[in-house]
Formats: sequence, C-alpha cells, structure tokens
Amino acid sequence: MRAALTRYRVIAWVVGVVLILLVVIGMPLKYGFDNPIVVETVGQAHGFLYMVYLVAAFDLSRRANWPLKRMILVMLAGTVPFVSFWAERRVSSLVTAEQREREQAPEPVAG
Repeated sequence: MRAALTRYRVIAWVVGVVLILLVVIGMPLKYGFDNPIVVETVGQAHGFLYMVYLVAAFDLSRRANWPLKRMILVMLAGTVPFVSFWAERRVSSLVTAEQREREQAPEPVAG
C-alpha cells in the first residue's frame, strides 16, 4: 500500500500545482488580456493529469478499504485549487495511521 500512497501523493501535488497555474495565471490571461494560450495548453494537461489522479485515488481507496463517500471526496479534491494539497496531507496521515495500527495489532491465534 505504500507504493499506492506514494503514487497518490505525487499526482495530488502535480494536479494541485497545474490547477493553480491554470486558475491563477491562465484564466486572468484568457479573460483579462484575451490570451488563451496558457488555458489551452495547461488546461489539457490538467485534464489528462486529473484522470491519472482519479486512477491513483481509486487504487489507494480500494487498497485501504475506504467507504465510497471518502473515495469520492478525495477524488473531488483535485478539482478545487489548493484543496488537493490539504487532502493529500489528510489522506497521508490517515493511511499511515491505519498502516501503523495494522502492524501493531496482535496476530490472531489459530485454534
């Protein structure tokens, strides 16, 4: 599960940075200065990267046995600027704590 968490963390950061570039630089250039080049290029990159983010979030959620609601909320976090960073920290803390609990749990005794 550590590899799935690492993949999720990397793509969450990449998607977050690209979304911020799109919103903070691309949108003002397009609507304020009539220059859509950043939106056209970064927007397509974000669309592709967001699909990769969805796959990574789904993979992690299945491995961690998350409920459907948590999985959907984490997937939606990639659509709001800055939220993917917050979600990445929460998910990392949660998964790490759950892993620690599993490792420290006593082994069941076969009868």
